Amino acid sequence: MHSLLVMLMIKIKVIGRKIEKELEYQKGMKVKDILKAVGFNTESAIAKVNGKVALEDDPIKDNDYVEVIPVVSGG
Repeated sequence: MHSLLVMLMIKIKVIGRKIEKELEYQKGMKVKDILKAVGFNTESAIAKVNGKVALEDDPIKDNDYVEVIPVVSGG
């Protein structure tokens, strides 16, 4: 009998950067982990999880859809 290994994934899209990827879900993931995985931190981007703005310590669940919105600053 074969066991079927199912990988749980999170879909990530970086707005304005043409970056779309899937990341393997790992238990205990938080929004800040997702930001780091695509090269941002909580000062350089905002995250929306399933269409709602999320804080850096908000948990991520398998099959979540995360949009990363880079923050523009300057004067």
